[in-house]
Amino acid sequence: MFSSAEDYSCGGLLSSPSGTLQSPFYPRNYPNNANCVWEIEVKNNFLVTLTFRDVQMEGGRCLSDYVEVYDGPLYTSPLLGKFCSGFGRTYKSSSNLLTVRFYSNSRYTYRGFQADYYSTPADQNTMLSCLPDYMRAVVSRYYLQSQGYSPWKLSLNDPYCKPNVTSEYVIFDIPYTRCGTVREGNNNTITYSNLIRGSSSGTVITRTRNLHLHIHCKMLQNTWAEIMYVAEDNFEVNKTQYGRYDVNLTFYHSAYFSRPVYDSPYYVSINQDLFLEAYLHSSDSNLMLFVDTCVASPTPHNFTTMTYDIIRNGCVRDPTYTTYYSPYNHIVRFKFNAFQFIHYSPSVYLQCELVVCRAYDYSSRCYRGCITRSKREASSGEERVSVVAGPIQLREGGTEKP
Repeated sequence: MFSSAEDYSCGGLLSSPSGTLQSPFYPRNYPNNANCVWEIEVKNNFLVTLTFRDVQMEGGRCLSDYVEVYDGPLYTSPLLGKFCSGFGRTYKSSSNLLTVRFYSNSRYTYRGFQADYYSTPADQNTMLSCLPDYMRAVVSRYYLQSQGYSPWKLSLNDPYCKPNVTSEYVIFDIPYTRCGTVREGNNNTITYSNLIRGSSSGTVITRTRNLHLHIHCKMLQNTWAEIMYVAEDNFEVNKTQYGRYDVNLTFYHSAYFSRPVYDSPYYVSINQDLFLEAYLHSSDSNLMLFVDTCVASPTPHNFTTMTYDIIRNGCVRDPTYTTYYSPYNHIVRFKFNAFQFIHYSPSVYLQCELVVCRAYDYSSRCYRGCITRSKREASSGEERVSVVAGPIQLREGGTEKP
C-alpha cells in the first residue's frame, strides 16, 4: 500500500503534436485513489497514435487499478481498450482527440505506466473545422473531379449561400444560424447540421450518384465534436474532429464591469471584492451560460489536493459569493472576497466549470440551480467547459478591507 504526503497532479489537456504521459510519481509507485484523465487533442484534421511503453499495476481482471483509452471524449466515445499490464500496446484515434483514464483503488500500488503519443495527418480530401462563429468545410477539387463531380455544382441546404472556389479547394463557411443550418439537442449534445449537395460534371447524362456531404458540429461533454461524412457515393468518408469552446473568464475593477483587469498577477488586498465575468463567444444567440463550480487553489496545475470551494454544483459554499445582473444570456457576472491559503504562497488560482445550455430549455442544467452530486446527470443539450483565472496575489503588507 502506498501513502505519501507529497502533492501531485495528474491528467489535463495535452495539445502538442507529440508528447509523453505517465502515472503520478512514475517510475516510483503511484498513489492510492488516483483518478486521472488526459485529453490528447492535436490539430484539426490530424490523428493521434498512442503507444504504452511500460505498464505495471495490480493484475487479474483489471478491476482495482487500470488504464482506459477512449476514441474521443471520456465515456461518450468508444472504449478502445482497458488493461493493467503489458507493454507495446498501440491505439490510433479516428479523430484529433484521444482520452486516457488512469484509476487506482485504496489497496496495493505498483510502478504504473508510461506512454508516448504523436500526431499524423488525416485524409486531406475533406476537412472540417467548427469555429466559434461558423463551420468551415473544405473539399479538394482534385477529389471531386476524380469522382466525377463538378466543383461549381456544390450547394448547401440554402442554395443562395455560395462557396469560395479556389484553384485547389471548394471552401464553405457555414453560419450556425443561417444557410439552412439545423440545430438539434438531445441527451448531452447540441448539434448543428447542414448538407453539401453535389452533382455530376456531365451536361446531358450521368451514371454517377449525387454527392451528399453531411456536416455536423456537435457539442459533446466539454468539447466540440465535428463530424463530416459522405452518403450515397461509392466512397464513404467519415471525419470527426474536436475543439474547445471559446469561453473567457476575466477580472474587473468594479461591479460596473466596464474596466477589465489586464495585470498578471492581479495584486489585491486581503478581503478585497473580486469581480469576475464569464463570456461565451458564439454566433448562436440561443445559448446561455451557467456557473456550476468554482474552486480555488494555491497552484495553477493542481485543483484536487489543496482546494477551497467557492461554489460547487450550483451550491454556494463561500459566504462572500454574490451574482450580478447580466444583460445577455451568454455572460455571467459574480464576485467573492480575496483570501489566501494558510502555510502557502500568497497566490491563488481559480478554476471554474461553466455549463452551456439552450436558452429557455427549462429542463436543462442552467435552470436547475443548486443540486447534489447524486442528481447531477447529463441534461438535454448542454456542454461543460472548464476555465482557469489567476494568479491573484496579495500585496505585501496589504491591509484588510473593513
